[in-house]
Amino acid sequence: GHVQPPPPQNVTLLSKAFDMILMWHPGEGSPPEVTYTVRYESQERMYKWRKVPHCKHIKRTSCNLTCVLPNYFVKVRAQVKAVSGPLQSPWVQSQYKEYHLDVELAPPVLNVSVKENVIHVDASFPLATCVESLSWMYDLNLWEAGSEDKKQYENNFRKKTKVLDATALQGNYCLSARSSFQSIDFKYSQFSQPVCVLLNHKG
Repeated sequence: GHVQPPPPQNVTLLSKAFDMILMWHPGEGSPPEVTYTVRYESQERMYKWRKVPHCKHIKRTSCNLTCVLPNYFVKVRAQVKAVSGPLQSPWVQSQYKEYHLDVELAPPVLNVSVKENVIHVDASFPLATCVESLSWMYDLNLWEAGSEDKKQYENNFRKKTKVLDATALQGNYCLSARSSFQSIDFKYSQFSQPVCVLLNHKG
């Protein structure tokens, strides 16, 4: 006889590196062939659960919901059930989260080039295309290697190349950046790994 699979445990909706992800653990004693199906609802339309096409009968224990969210300014929650053959567990729900309020940022990746005493900085963000239009910014620090004295350039737009005059600088200089985003107050990521360049190197 078939036994109903145990329901998923620790069902959590969380944000990580600009994404909104539902995560869970298999229920204790889950059969090896168990799969999971996820759906979600938003507070705009309560109790209208919507399917997530890419998270139907999946083996993994997470589902990226970022690009199915109907609105980044409304709270959503998700639920997941375990499926084994013709049998399924009850649905288990997560808490509510709102992308705009709860998004957790990741540091940008800096691309730095130096031409004729000018530093050109481009920051790329590990974003899903569906959230690229939100107003992501970044703060940039510039300092001489070994020094604690950092020059800060705040609120740079993600898509614009930042141009810094390096005429007065000589030696090894490093740059690091953090993503920022304004919801109720500003949020920040950690700073990126420093990128160092040699400036006005005579010889």
